[in-house]
Order: sequence, then C-alpha cells, then structure tokens
Amino acid sequence: MTGIEKWLLKRGVSVADVTEIVYMLQLPYNSDLTMEDCEESVRAVLEKREVQYVLYTGIALDELAEKKLLPEPLQAIMETDESLFGVDETLALGITNVYGMIGLTSFGYLDKVKPGIIRQLNVKGEKIHVFLDDLVAGLAAAASARIAHQDPKALRYDLPDSP
Repeated sequence: MTGIEKWLLKRGVSVADVTEIVYMLQLPYNSDLTMEDCEESVRAVLEKREVQYVLYTGIALDELAEKKLLPEPLQAIMETDESLFGVDETLALGITNVYGMIGLTSFGYLDKVKPGIIRQLNVKGEKIHVFLDDLVAGLAAAASARIAHQDPKALRYDLPDSP
C-alpha cells in the first residue's frame, strides 16, 4: 500500500471505494470492463505525483479544520462547508484535468449525484471532509477518463495530410 493510499484509508476511503465509482461510470460505455481494470486505473492515477500533492493538500486542510487550527474566517467556512467556497472543487479539478475534458464532465456528474463513498464523505458529522469528497470525485473521474482514452474499441480518426 502506497503512502497516499494510507492517507486516504486513514480518512475512510479505500481504493476499492473509488474503483466501484469508476466501474459505475464506465460500464455503460465498455461492456468488457472489469473491476480489475478500474482498480488498475485508480492506482495509475494515484501514482501521479501531481495527484498525490493535490490529495495531500486537501486532506491536510480537512484535518487542520477538524483540529480548529485554521485562521478565521477559513475555520468557519470549513466547519459549515460553505456552499460558495468552491476552493474544494477547484483543487479537485487539478486531478480531473490529468485526463482531459471527459474527466471534467465526469467530475461534474459525480459532484452532483454523489454516489458511494462520495455521499458518505459529504454527510456532516464529527469529521470534516470539505475537500476529500471532491478529491475522491476527481480521482474517480480521472481514472474513468483514463479508461475511456485507452478503450481499444473507441473510434480512431486518421488526420489528413497538412494542407
């Protein structure tokens, strides 16, 4: 288990949780898809250093907010998960953009529908997951987009010769 996987697990998120979301996103477009394919894609996205940095940053901010260590008004914004904050979604876009526009559209869908672990993280309780729910959605969206880009059945177009 990698360092970032341990950080996620400490916050209640497993690779399997994200894998289930990726499978749900891509199965309608790829009937040959397996959970193993999805898990491999999640792990591949997690290997990217830029993804790890985004996850570390968001998780750290959530943890600091739980310990009431952020300056005001940021502490109050995090505690209430202020709807106009938007920085959590902005940070998550750093993950979704790793695999292009399809990652962005998938992220928007996941942010609205909040399936699986994303919904669990979004429920207000003793832990603060202002960033983590969006980061998990970004991770799932990027892993899903990675699968879409690698689909051997996807149409390929030859570029015409230069004019």
